[in-house]
Amino acid sequence: MREKRCRVGFIAARRVAKEVESEFQAFQTVASQVVDVIATAGVVLDQFNNVVRASPGAVQFGLVQNRRLIHAALVKLVDRARISSGAVKEDVVLETGLRRDQVWVDARAARFGENYVMLIVEDRTESKKLEDTRRDFVANVSHELKTPIGAIGLLAEAIVGAADDPQMVQKFAGSMQKESQRLANLVQELIQLSKVQGAKLGENTVSIDLAAAITDAVERNHLLAEQRNIKVVSAAEPGVKIRGDYEMLTTAIRNLIENAIVYSNPGSQVGVGLREVEGIAEIAITDSGIGIPESEQERIFERFYRVDPSRSRETGGTGLGLSIVKHTALNHGGEVRLFSKVGIGSTFTFRVPIENQES
Repeated sequence: MREKRCRVGFIAARRVAKEVESEFQAFQTVASQVVDVIATAGVVLDQFNNVVRASPGAVQFGLVQNRRLIHAALVKLVDRARISSGAVKEDVVLETGLRRDQVWVDARAARFGENYVMLIVEDRTESKKLEDTRRDFVANVSHELKTPIGAIGLLAEAIVGAADDPQMVQKFAGSMQKESQRLANLVQELIQLSKVQGAKLGENTVSIDLAAAITDAVERNHLLAEQRNIKVVSAAEPGVKIRGDYEMLTTAIRNLIENAIVYSNPGSQVGVGLREVEGIAEIAITDSGIGIPESEQERIFERFYRVDPSRSRETGGTGLGLSIVKHTALNHGGEVRLFSKVGIGSTFTFRVPIENQES
């Protein structure tokens, strides 16, 4: 009898174990299906914080190693979820990769069944950078607008106070005109930058003869070159064409030539060249000016960034010209390259694919 009861107990225990195993397998199937359809990074953890299932995104994102979460902040979030009646959420900064790059994530965790927790992590790094860029942009625009507007206000007061002195009135009026022109340049380039950043060329493109665009851009800088005693020499290989926006492209080339003139010493020369290299049109603008320090070359295309702020103020530069150039190149499927040595000069090369000649 005793042996019979033991056998019955053993069979019952085996049945319970099988039911538990079956339930666990069913849970794993559900967990796998849930995690696999998650577009971002998803992880399911058991009561011991072992990873039961991880989506490919979680592995690529570097959240899991040896079936464990490797970020303490995420482990704490999972532990909070175990004792919470609902989902918990937190914005977390993680360090990933060998370089320990910082990434901003939106992490959410909730209990899944009795002993499990589902963790979902979404990468918000790009949106965080975009938000920071927008905030910096607004701050920079406010600062840049404040300077000429404030100057115009002070000069207007000075003119009123010097009403009985025609010579001073003329002097202040000239300064006011200069500041108003700087303000107009800034607004115009902000409009241009806004256009090139949001531009979608699509079907609204035309065939552009780059030699003609270069001639136009050089002509637009004719007065500036004369004022600064700079000789602009152009040598364009004929017949090189691309598809794009003519005005946008010509403005970008004009900006590069203008920068070369502004940062060159009086009496020197600026060269503009065009050639085709393996299906790529290369427009090179070379000067023998002050050059750009290597430490600043990575930032040269940032909005409002100036290598020499005093020279920019002197010439009315806004710090937006090269940013417009960069976005114009990107819109045309190209890039801008820079080679520069301090005291020797700089060469900016605007590279875009040529027009497909096949009918």
